[in-house]
Amino acid sequence: MPSTIQIDQDHITSTERIIRPHIRRTPTITVRAGDFGLDFVADLVCKLEFLQHGGSFKVRGAFANLLTRQISPAGVVAASGGNHGVAVSFAAMRLGIPAKIFIPKVASAEKIERIRSFGADLVITGDRYADALAASEDWIATSGATPVHAYDQPETLLGQGSVALEWEEQAPGLDTVLVAVGGGGLIGGMAAWYGGRVKVVGVEPEACPTLFNAFQAGKPVDSPAGGIAADSLAPKRVGELMFPIARRHVRQVILVSDEAIHDAQETLWRTLRVAAEPGGAAALAALLSRRYQPEPHERVGVLLCGANTTAVNFLRKDAA
Repeated sequence: MPSTIQIDQDHITSTERIIRPHIRRTPTITVRAGDFGLDFVADLVCKLEFLQHGGSFKVRGAFANLLTRQISPAGVVAASGGNHGVAVSFAAMRLGIPAKIFIPKVASAEKIERIRSFGADLVITGDRYADALAASEDWIATSGATPVHAYDQPETLLGQGSVALEWEEQAPGLDTVLVAVGGGGLIGGMAAWYGGRVKVVGVEPEACPTLFNAFQAGKPVDSPAGGIAADSLAPKRVGELMFPIARRHVRQVILVSDEAIHDAQETLWRTLRVAAEPGGAAALAALLSRRYQPEPHERVGVLLCGANTTAVNFLRKDAA
């Protein structure tokens, strides 16, 4: 997807100024590695982006689209595994714009309920995100609504890049940040902000290795789309816009098992009383599973990016 908009620090900064009145400045928390059962020296700096409006980072990109683009009188349309739909419906509600959201059957009940609660017209169709995307494209062709792509849209990347802008202000001097990857809008925007000054490490489930496979192939390629994080980290392939940025500025991509992601969810609940969804816990899973092993004094940031889950399983285990 060609774009004349540069995805860089200057454009991320200007976009952040526009969306700032509409988003939360999410906090960070410093956690001793030992609290997570890890044996390295340096503390971890976790950014609690799941406290953002809509329960994930996605609302940053949603507002960036709705506030900086010309919106059709027919409103906006988005395809989503869940969180992007929540974000677009929230932003549209706040700005008084009609929204139609297409999501697959794999989307969690929590995300479906949130989209409906924000007043969007919701369509549940197909088994995976790619099916919902195809249905949304058919709707765009007949309705004239403005599409808001979950990751392959310059305004989306610029909005998500504001996570890194904010994090660097809060925690200067990080050596590494661990970031979950789905379609790549988040890690693409963040990598564009850091520009190689901080080591950016992508984390993906083994069941949906989109960026990992793209790096191996040298271009975005179709990948499996399964596993427990399929409603947030399982597009068909990474975006065309983020891939050149990732090749320049994402140092490596790590794959983690569903079991490791589940362990990270349980660890976050047990240690911090944070109920993260699978995609929101994936970055921590890279550390807990030792797939990523920092140097002794490496300052590591962990992005906890989503919490649209009921966490019933954790509560039941904790009460047992």
